[in-house]
Amino acid sequence: MRGEGAKAGPMLLRHRAPTIDNTSVRAAEGFEHVPASSIAVIRWLTAAGVDFVLVGAVARAIRGESHARGPVDVVPAPYGRNLDRLALALTAVRACRRSPGELIGAAPITSTAALKLTAEMLVGTERWELRCGEHDLDIEGRPPGSPSYQELLYEAVRFRVSPEVSVEVAAPEDIEHYDHVRRTGLSPEITVTRL
Repeated sequence: MRGEGAKAGPMLLRHRAPTIDNTSVRAAEGFEHVPASSIAVIRWLTAAGVDFVLVGAVARAIRGESHARGPVDVVPAPYGRNLDRLALALTAVRACRRSPGELIGAAPITSTAALKLTAEMLVGTERWELRCGEHDLDIEGRPPGSPSYQELLYEAVRFRVSPEVSVEVAAPEDIEHYDHVRRTGLSPEITVTRL
């Protein structure tokens, strides 16, 4: 239905979120061991305009641990517009929750009902373990004692993992921090005792 004087051309889809595309993913020299699907997820987040720092198994792989495998694990910048862009991108690819420890290749344990995520849901302490089609993505929350996004970014190093994709990768000690939180549910504490 068109009203009088309406444009006859196609409608612009200016705010449409990109999709995850595995095709034409080429790893840069030295990063051939990083799974193409992980690079595709990083490229998708970047195309969606999401600011983040990479932690977890893929960050370990990029930093040289060639046998590290796992989901793309990110700490998003905590400002409103960034979280809105992340929520829009996740909704566009019909992200759904996966059970803790469940990864691609395992029989699905969770319901495949797509989540309607919002920026408010993503800003808390909760860790979101998501499945986006055939890709796994973890969104880290901010549990007490965790470094702030700015602290992570300050210590991070930018790597070019493919000709068109570069990503901020957390420092090894920050990657280990989030691995500890994933295993125990608590931030690591250093206690000093005197003998």
